[in-house]
Amino acid sequence: MNNEGLNRTSHVVEDPTQENEAPLRVNVDVLKQRLIEQKRKDKVKRTIILSTLLVSLGALTVLTY
Repeated sequence: MNNEGLNRTSHVVEDPTQENEAPLRVNVDVLKQRLIEQKRKDKVKRTIILSTLLVSLGALTVLTY
């Protein structure tokens, strides 16, 4: 049985420069603004889909009578 593949995957190379780096800070206000913008876009998409559905239904109703 060959352990070469097992040894290769279990060997972790550590980089000493990564240990000294400070963790990056996250700006919460930016994340909140992105969330608000995403919700606004989703609301516009839902409104467009609902409007299209209602207009299509209305047009079909008018055409059948």
